[in-house]
Amino acid sequence: LRVTPENAKTDAYVLTATDVGKFINTTSGGVTVPSGVFTAGESVLIYNNSSSNQTLTQATGTTLRLAGTATTGDLTLAQRGIANVFCVGSEEFAAYGEGLS
Repeated sequence: LRVTPENAKTDAYVLTATDVGKFINTTSGGVTVPSGVFTAGESVLIYNNSSSNQTLTQATGTTLRLAGTATTGDLTLAQRGIANVFCVGSEEFAAYGEGLS
């Protein structure tokens, strides 16, 4: 068991470099995966702490993939779902988790 620091958000949020290794506990507004911030091997957990779907937004200049599929673009994180957004290369991310589509 390890401790993953929390970054609680109540509005739309754009990930930053300081979020690496943390979990974003969001209640509304969704989360944007930006370009020019992360390098390969870095990841951020996102927990949808609400009863509504939240959007993981693919920012301009990035590719956000649903891991294990050919799906790219914005993704939906269902209520109480959790997702890991993992940087796999220059401006390319794979996201996986429970309640992610």
